[in-house]
Amino acid sequence: MVARSSSEEYRRKRRKRLLRALLFGGAAVGIPAAANAIIARRNRSLAAPGWGRTHRYAWKLGEISFQRLGSGAPLVCLHSFGPGHDAEEWHDLAERLASRFEVFVPDLIGWGRSEKPRLSYDGEFYISQIADFLEDVVASKAVVLAAGLAAAYAVQVALDRPQALRALGLVVPSGIAFSGEEPDVKDALINRMLRLPIIGTSALNLYTSLSAIAGHLRRDAYATADRVDAARIEHHYQSSHQPGSHLALAAFLSGYLNHRIDENLARLDTPTWIAWGRQATMPPVEVADLWLSRIPHAELEVFEGVGNLPHAEVPVRFQKPLEGFLARHAEPVTPG
Repeated sequence: MVARSSSEEYRRKRRKRLLRALLFGGAAVGIPAAANAIIARRNRSLAAPGWGRTHRYAWKLGEISFQRLGSGAPLVCLHSFGPGHDAEEWHDLAERLASRFEVFVPDLIGWGRSEKPRLSYDGEFYISQIADFLEDVVASKAVVLAAGLAAAYAVQVALDRPQALRALGLVVPSGIAFSGEEPDVKDALINRMLRLPIIGTSALNLYTSLSAIAGHLRRDAYATADRVDAARIEHHYQSSHQPGSHLALAAFLSGYLNHRIDENLARLDTPTWIAWGRQATMPPVEVADLWLSRIPHAELEVFEGVGNLPHAEVPVRFQKPLEGFLARHAEPVTPG
């Protein structure tokens, strides 16, 4: 009941913020149009990552940019969704894991440095994308670490293609209670409005302003405000303003990326480790009980004083219990 009421309250607040932004965007079309043009001119391409080696994968519906580093058994890190979210959230942990694993960290299509085609984004789109990435790029049984809504997609891939995964790490996963609901009529209306050239762009520019990004990171991502520095805010701002990036964000905010996974979890045989921040809000740590009740073999680690992105917020603390789990289930290859 707590999980369900928290999910409904989050959905209500999200809709309220979006509708307020849409109303502002439509209040005076000329002003928002001029502001949008100024913002677009100020945007710059994301700088090349200073970690790993950048590669491109020509997937059937768009090109995926990904970082590759280390050597050993393959390990894939999938980022969470939200304004400006991309592979960068795994940067620190990926470098630490690269001493024992070959680490792949993609920007999923619509996010970061990957292509952002003008199409309809939904959960099935990302599930297919992840499955093909594992088959075509990794091409070997892999550990998959996935955060937020990407965790629901990773579970679905593990159910559909169990031969592709050696183990799963789910970080504050969605798909039970949170982000498990199908979009309704209100969501459809918001999604359509967010995709409008002027009103929708204005609303999403407001949602991804520097102050809004800072508020999101400090309220919805990290438990400790001083971990959200100017460089982190700037990266999320630039990432959320790449040409075409509003399309995937609009789909996420309006519920079109939701994927309900709870009804299928009883079939999951893949070794599973679940990580949660004690101060997580999307969803809160209480939801972990729902996951454990559906995956009895899963292991849970709760990180004190941490929010929705424990892998990014406390990578050193995160690494030790993760590697303990991987040592038991992932059979890492020691580099020669």
